[in-house]
Amino acid sequence: MAGVDSSTQSTKVEFRRVDDGTVVGAGRAAHSPTTPPVSEQEPESWWGALTQAWEQASAEGADPLAVSVAGQQHGMVALDDDRRVIRPAKLWNDTESAPDATWLVKNVPGGAKGLAEATGSVPVAAFTVTKLSWLHRSEPEAWARMAHVLLPHDWLTMRLTGEMTTDRGDASGTGYFDPVENRYVESVLHTVDADRDWSTVTPRVLAPTESAGEWEGRLVGPGTGDNMAAALGMALAPGDVAMSIGTSGTVYACTEVAAHDPSGAVAGFADATGRFLPLVCTLNGAKVLDAARRLLGVEHEVFDELALASGSGGLTLLPYLDGERTPDRPTATGMLAGLRSDVSREQFAAAVVDGVVCGMIDALDALVAQVPVSGRVVLTGGAARSRAVRAVVAALVGAAHGLEVVHQATEEAVATGAAVQAAAVLTGEDPLKVADRWGLGVGAVVEPASGHDSVGIRERYAELRDHGA
Repeated sequence: MAGVDSSTQSTKVEFRRVDDGTVVGAGRAAHSPTTPPVSEQEPESWWGALTQAWEQASAEGADPLAVSVAGQQHGMVALDDDRRVIRPAKLWNDTESAPDATWLVKNVPGGAKGLAEATGSVPVAAFTVTKLSWLHRSEPEAWARMAHVLLPHDWLTMRLTGEMTTDRGDASGTGYFDPVENRYVESVLHTVDADRDWSTVTPRVLAPTESAGEWEGRLVGPGTGDNMAAALGMALAPGDVAMSIGTSGTVYACTEVAAHDPSGAVAGFADATGRFLPLVCTLNGAKVLDAARRLLGVEHEVFDELALASGSGGLTLLPYLDGERTPDRPTATGMLAGLRSDVSREQFAAAVVDGVVCGMIDALDALVAQVPVSGRVVLTGGAARSRAVRAVVAALVGAAHGLEVVHQATEEAVATGAAVQAAAVLTGEDPLKVADRWGLGVGAVVEPASGHDSVGIRERYAELRDHGA
């Protein structure tokens, strides 16, 4: 089986055996870097990276029977009548469409509440619908030429099969798809352009294990968005929560019920199995830890030792170093409270870890207010390699919600999840059964930090968040 992860930074390919999931080939190729607020890439470069990574993965002689593509969510690939790309793809982290997000919320029937009810989400600049609105007002000539709009994974699947298709998971991040009724929402699209026939613009939505076609004799799965594939790669079961702390952070759950949050904090996505994947995104994760290590002049292991040594001593960090998405404070900056002349390096390190994790617990709070959560919290991402982060997450999750935290050191969860989907298409199995058979849900239970003042830390954090920023 082959799983493809076409992310913002690179394309990764994994070949896995269908019977037990053993990796038998892997490859990677970089994409051109982007610099928000204008973040764009040429789709053809994704194809070049995929073929390069595929060749690397094929070096050991494996020849997969099926392939699925997972891609960065939300991006806009505009095509003409001949399916040619008419301009560089706008990516999820392009913020030129921020004014369009505000405009859409004001002009779509029912406003934020109507959007949440119809699509599960209130769009921010990341969502595809805001980029369509931007194109409509900013590049009328390109708008007039546009005949089809695809997501990044849709476009790559089209390059493989010649067919324009998508899946409900990735489609749920467009801002114009209803993941409950599994249909496009014309009222949202007509708000962008009331004169266009949208029925010919959007791709056909495939079922979770429906084949999109064939590529050189291989079955091609429907593909999905990167977060949906990561959930498969971690074997996230209904009731489980993923807490991924990378440069930014995401908290999401696999649920049987959809989320409809008019506040916009929880995005009501679908998953790649026929269920739902409500998700909360924060902006300040590992990069806050990186900044603290730079200020202290220490490497990862020493930083962990400092953070676990003695506690923060009342020092509290609000880690909104580059603004924040949850809560919605795009112009906010970080704040440090409780600073005294006898402050120590240990206290500062502990306050940084506590602050980052408190932001993730805020995201978890928002999630559990919308959907039932009863399983494990699966901790992953680059920052989860930190002993201090793991221990504090376990302490704060336990104090706030009484849930067990399991650490999964999954390096390529997205590519792995895409391979799971490919296997499910080939065998007809439920994707979660494939993931379970491959042993992807295994992780180490995390012990909470000893003597951690979880309640007091969250109270001080909430005071700073609500009254100090």
